[in-house]
Amino acid sequence: MLKKIAYITLFALSLTSCSDALDDINKNPNATETPLAPYLLTGTLKQGADLYWGSANNFDSSLLFVQHWAKIQYTEPDRYDVSNASFTTLWNTGYATLITDLNTILNFPEAQANSNYKGIALTLRSWTFLLLTDAYGSIPYKEAGLKVTPAYNTQKEVYTGLLEDLKRAQSLLNTANGTVTGDLSYKGDISKWKKLVNSLRLRIALRISDKEPALAKQAAIEASTDAAGVLSSNSDTFKFTYISSPQQNPASAWFETRDDYRISKTMVDKLKALSDPRLPVYAQLPSDAIVGTYVGGGNGLSNSAANSQGFAKTSKPGTYFLTSTSPAVLVSYSEVLFNLSEAAARGYIAGDAEQLYKSAITASFNQFGITDAATIAAYLNQPTVQYDATNYAKSIGTQKWIAFFGQGLDAFTEWRRLDYPVLTAGPDTVLERKIPSRFFYPGTEQSLNGASYQAAVSVQGKDLLTTKLWFDVK
Repeated sequence: MLKKIAYITLFALSLTSCSDALDDINKNPNATETPLAPYLLTGTLKQGADLYWGSANNFDSSLLFVQHWAKIQYTEPDRYDVSNASFTTLWNTGYATLITDLNTILNFPEAQANSNYKGIALTLRSWTFLLLTDAYGSIPYKEAGLKVTPAYNTQKEVYTGLLEDLKRAQSLLNTANGTVTGDLSYKGDISKWKKLVNSLRLRIALRISDKEPALAKQAAIEASTDAAGVLSSNSDTFKFTYISSPQQNPASAWFETRDDYRISKTMVDKLKALSDPRLPVYAQLPSDAIVGTYVGGGNGLSNSAANSQGFAKTSKPGTYFLTSTSPAVLVSYSEVLFNLSEAAARGYIAGDAEQLYKSAITASFNQFGITDAATIAAYLNQPTVQYDATNYAKSIGTQKWIAFFGQGLDAFTEWRRLDYPVLTAGPDTVLERKIPSRFFYPGTEQSLNGASYQAAVSVQGKDLLTTKLWFDVK
């Protein structure tokens, strides 16, 4: 009997031992048992910067659409000869990584994340949703992360919801509410996060201005008069600064092994016409020294026509954008000044629209290391640069397009909204000489969330690159 009990005990212990061994085998040695708010914040900032500045959403799509960059080989994206598979990265990373991790912070108890972490998380989640709706239109918003097959919200619903989310973020952020670590953008400076919140509120106010002017005016007033202020200098710019490989700027990593892109001829020609001192920042001289001047690549060319321009005879984007430590600028001081200028021009807020416009251009020059007062004054005094109060959209739209160089997603949105500068599709493009107005939804939405996808498309319009979004009224 005692022997039998001993066998049973030994068998039970062996089962327990096996179970423990299996548990150990199935553990990821590189993962934390409990996610920590600082690590999630660091990861979100890095992955968000990669998403914004990386190839799929920036230099292989939106930078081509707004003719900041051009393809010199493998020109299909520059001719808009793409499928919905080309636009999955923003959607998948936005939802599965950024929003998921930020929701984790928001759902932490106070002991794991103080209200400043939650205010930052809500700000970053709002920024992510803003990128998604600007690119696709209607998106899962209210049910995102709550249901396997979330319903889509219209773009109007998303924008108005984000204005409320950012109000809540502002209320959560307070220097008395505890310290924040893991913040690689603002180093835990809560006052700068509060400025960013108001700057995003102002950005959204202008997104809705042509469709909901009363709400836009209210939002612009609230954002610009809030005690926390908006971004007030280049030192407030929201950016992620990269380090050396393998954590370098995505464009730098790309050009280490490939040579697919040139600065667009459209941009080079505009900068030359304006004698713009940002040209040597935005572009490199061709490697063929005989050329001796900056030469942009044509957009929307066939592979053979693009190749024939000459790899050595055309200008790559400037080294400022292609070094390992080049920052990923996400919201610039210059953009905020342009937005204040437009809000004043629309009569939403008090202020001198012309002076704010000049200050915005100056801030852009300073951002790229151009600080000589005489150089800036000479540029601003050109008739082709001077502010036109009778057509503020042309003045602001053109200069904002230049200042946004490299920030493809936001340049693409603002170009669609303001309709300046006037761009022409390249000769070999496939959309009947139209430039895209949005991104395709990923194909997985049709197969995995088909009912919600179909309901959204029935309201918004066909899932085509040329379908105009709600904010894009012209």
